[in-house]
Amino acid sequence: MALEMREVCEKCGAGLPADSDAYICSYECTFCNTCTKEMDSVCPNCGGELVARPKRKG
Repeated sequence: MALEMREVCEKCGAGLPADSDAYICSYECTFCNTCTKEMDSVCPNCGGELVARPKRKG
């Protein structure tokens, strides 16, 4: 099962290409680095931990 590589931050709408820094929770909610820091690495949707998303080549 592959991760859904969402292309935008769910909070600010910033673009997140597959090879960029992004953070996800266990439900694959996706956020940019800046928003993740502002939220103290806690997903606002489920309360789960936000961790670095693996990168894929373009």
